[in-house]
Amino acid sequence: MSSASTASGRLRAAWLRWRFHLNVLLLIVPLALMSQYFQNQAKFRGLMGLGEREIGEIQVGPWSARLAEHELGGPHDEGIYGFHKPFVVAFCETCLPQIKAAYLRIDEPRSLRAAGALLMGNPYALEGEVVVPPRASPDSELWLTVEGWDGSVHQASIPLAQASPDTRAWLEQRGNR
Repeated sequence: MSSASTASGRLRAAWLRWRFHLNVLLLIVPLALMSQYFQNQAKFRGLMGLGEREIGEIQVGPWSARLAEHELGGPHDEGIYGFHKPFVVAFCETCLPQIKAAYLRIDEPRSLRAAGALLMGNPYALEGEVVVPPRASPDSELWLTVEGWDGSVHQASIPLAQASPDTRAWLEQRGNR
């Protein structure tokens, strides 16, 4: 019986000794990841600009918009939903009350019903994930469609090479599949 109590006593002593080290680990691991967390929060709040790469300002009818790639790199695979590329759009302060909806799409939209990804979120930094169609080529264009509260619809396009060089390179590397 004394050997069983000594073994459990040793186990208890080891637990009490290492309990401190485990608690220290529980504090250090989150602290090590905090810098990445704060960087992501600053990006989502717009404190680091619109996105990782600002594309520039484009004129869409009477309104102006700043466009940015949310993150660098090629499109990411969403499985059966295809490849998606996130973009961020910010309209001018005076434009915001006049705009009802905004859409982004690769290749020219056939109609307002097929205008592309609806931009949503913070009105000062609208986000949308554009679907990269299988028939897209490196010479494709990114189209911004904006609908006003008065019923007017305006469109502007920008070459994909200017909007997202990484996506263009991804399309060139991918070829016609």
